[in-house]
Order: sequence, then structure tokens, then C-alpha cells
Amino acid sequence: MTEAFAHPVTRGIVVAALLVLVLASAAIAALSATGRISPALRRELWLRTGSWAVLLPLMLGPVLIGRVATILAVTVLGLLCLREYDRATGLFREVTTAATVALGILAVNAAALDGWYALFMALIPLVVGLLAVVTIPLDRPEGYIQRTGLAVFAFMLFGVALSHLGYMANDPNYRPLVLMLLTTVAINDVFAFTCGKLIGGRKLLPATSPNKTVSGALGALVCTSVLVALIAWPIFRGTALGHWHLLLGLGAIVSLGGQFGDLMLSSIKRDLGIKDMGAVIPGHGGLLDRFNSLLLVAPASFHYVNYFAGLSLGQPTPALPG
Repeated sequence: MTEAFAHPVTRGIVVAALLVLVLASAAIAALSATGRISPALRRELWLRTGSWAVLLPLMLGPVLIGRVATILAVTVLGLLCLREYDRATGLFREVTTAATVALGILAVNAAALDGWYALFMALIPLVVGLLAVVTIPLDRPEGYIQRTGLAVFAFMLFGVALSHLGYMANDPNYRPLVLMLLTTVAINDVFAFTCGKLIGGRKLLPATSPNKTVSGALGALVCTSVLVALIAWPIFRGTALGHWHLLLGLGAIVSLGGQFGDLMLSSIKRDLGIKDMGAVIPGHGGLLDRFNSLLLVAPASFHYVNYFAGLSLGQPTPALPG
């Protein structure tokens, strides 16, 4: 426990998350007691708050426990997101292709667990190549482009992109960084919603996501960039990344990556003609509906931080090649 909470940013994020839950519950209770919200809205708010009460320990707990728990949690999340995607797109009917995607997700996360960066990166073209040929021996050229395209897209999102979040855990100082990304991505959605409601104005992409506004997107970009810079400064102080303009750049990556990840999933759902990717999280939908923002934020943040400050330096020789 001493190691888990060693960094002040880690302690601050955990305390802030718990405090927000308590304050949100108190606010909903007060609004309900005064009759200022409708029964339907009250039920929706309690559902969302209850879901966050379950999600937060599941998100923060593995990161606090340790490196292995973090990478395993990311692996499970990737497989569960793949399951929702398979059911929504029909890829589950292509058993060979879907199984290959799942094995690819396990492979890149195993490379992350072993700290073998060369294999981690090499698996990207290798698995994509395997997905391109795995169904050829079945002699079924009909639908080849569709099933292969869906499979490659799934592997790149739920395997490659998400596993970058897990690979960060190989860095000795990973906890505050990963916790910052998890929390600020969620807050970015709140900023976009709040700024959009307060300012209003032109719709951002009405055919893709009718409720999003230009003011909400710009407001989230500004607010999240500043918030990330403030939280990240104690993490990267004394490193090459510890300059305000670079930290604001990291914040912009978190905000833009989060918003485009959300819009990307909205595009998928609009194309499929569905509202949610699942119903496992009351008040939110499926896991993909909640964690879509991380799909682009994780790899972009990983390589940005690695370029300026370095990640996973000084790690022991990977077990497999060793």
C-alpha cells in the first residue's frame, strides 16, 4: 500500500474520485428530496452514479495493485470489448477470424507483460498478416474483404491500441500516469457535455452524434488540456516533458483523442443502426460505450510521453528472448 500511494498525484486522484462520488450522491439525494428532478431523471442519475461506484474500483484497483494486475485488466477489457464488437458486427459468425483476433489480443498483451517491446511492436504487422491469410484455406472468397477488414480493425483497436495502456505499467512510475489518463478521459466527456449545454450553438457532427456541439468540443479541448497539464506537471517535473507547452500538448492529445474515439464509436453504431454496443453498464450501455475514448488516447499518449520523457527504461531483459 505504501508503494501504491507513494506518488502525491496517485493519492490526489484516488481521493478526488471518492470525493466526487460522495458529492454526486449527496447532490442527487438533495435534488430528489426537494422534488427538483423528475422520477425518470432521478432514476437515470442514480443508475449512472451506481455504475461509477462499481467502475471506479475496477478501473483504479488493478493500477494500484501492481504491474501484472494492470496488464491483465487491460487484457480482459480488450477481450470484453471484442465480444461486444463481434456481436454488434456479426464477426462472431466467422469463428476462425474472431478466434485469431482474440489470440492476437492475448499475444500483444503477453509481450507487454514480458516487457518485450520489440515483439510488442512486431506483433502488429504479424497478426495483421495472419488475419489476411487465416481464412484463405477455407476457400471462401465471398465476404473476404468484409471479415478481414472487420478483424483487422478490431485487433488494432482492442489489441494494439488498448495494450499500450497496459505496457505503460512497465514503467516504474506508471501509476500516476495511467490514473491520470483514466480519469481525465472521463472528465473530458463531462467538460464537453457541460460546455455544450452552457454555451450551445452549432452542432459538431449532427449525422454522427446529434448531441455534440462545436462549443462543447472546443470547451473540452481547452479545459482538459489545462487540467492534464496541471496534473502531469508533478509527474514529469525535471524531465524533458516538464515544460508547460509540452504538457498542454499532452492534454490536447487526451482531449482530441478522447473526442475522436467517441465519434469513431458513434460512427460505427450509426452504420450498424444501433444505440449502444451493449447493456452491461446501467446508464452507460456497453463497455465500448464507456471506454471508447481510451482507444485513441492510449497509443497517442504512450508515444508522446515516450518520445519526450521515455517509458519503461531500465527494465530487465525480457524473459522469453532471455
